[in-house]
Amino acid sequence: MGVPLILIVGRATSDGKGLRTPGYASGRLYCDSIARAGAVPVILPPIPELIPRIDDILDGIDGVVLHGGVDIDPTRYGQVVASEHVYGVDPTLDAVEFAVADATIHRDLPLFAICRGFQLLNVLQGGSLTQHLENGAHRDVFHPVDVVAESRVARALGTTRSAACHSFHHQAIDTLGSDLVITGRSDDGIIEAIEHSTREWVVGVQWHPEDSSDVDVEQQGLFDEFVRVCAKVRRGPDTGA
Repeated sequence: MGVPLILIVGRATSDGKGLRTPGYASGRLYCDSIARAGAVPVILPPIPELIPRIDDILDGIDGVVLHGGVDIDPTRYGQVVASEHVYGVDPTLDAVEFAVADATIHRDLPLFAICRGFQLLNVLQGGSLTQHLENGAHRDVFHPVDVVAESRVARALGTTRSAACHSFHHQAIDTLGSDLVITGRSDDGIIEAIEHSTREWVVGVQWHPEDSSDVDVEQQGLFDEFVRVCAKVRRGPDTGA
C-alpha cells in the first residue's frame, strides 16, 4: 500500500543556500524524525492561493505535522494588544496553517502539533495563550513532563514521566480550547500535552521531541506512534477479509 505521506506546512525563507531566490523550507529534524518512523515528509509551501485547494491536497496525505516557529497573531485568540515580546507574526503563515489544521481535524486525519503547532491547535479550538512567560524557564531547557496514564502521549512515549523534554518557547496555553483535554504538564504546572477528545489521533506537545529523537527512544516514540496511526489510515479499515 506504500509508505505514509506526512504533510508539513513549510516556512518562507531567505536563507536557503544554493538558491538564487528566496525559498520555502521545513526544519530538518522534523523531517528526519518522520523518516526514521518510516514515513515520507512532504512540505507544503505557505502560499495563500493554495488554501482553496487544501481538501484536494489532503486527499493524498495520511497525516499532518504542525511544527514550531514564530508567534501566532494574538488577535486570533481575542487579544488586541500584543506583548512587546511577541515576535515574527506572519499572517500568511497563520492563514495557511489554520486552514490546514482545520481541514485535517474535520477529516479526522492524524495530526501531530509541536510547539507553535501545539499553540495553534489550542487557538483553533477557541482557546487562548499567555503571550509571554516572564521567568524564561521554558526557553532552551530540558525538563521532565508528567503525562496521563493511558493517554495517547503516554502510550507513544512508553512512560508517564518523560525525563528530558526540550522546550524552546516563551508562550503557553492560558484557556484550553474546546474538545481538548490536558494530558501532560511540566513540574511548574505549564500545560505540555493536549489531545482532541473526539478524534482518533490529534495530539499536541509544547516541547520539541525532534530535537533529541535521534538519541532518545521516548521522543522518537511520539513520531513512531504518529506514523503507525498514519499507516493505518493508508491501509484503510480492517475488514477482516
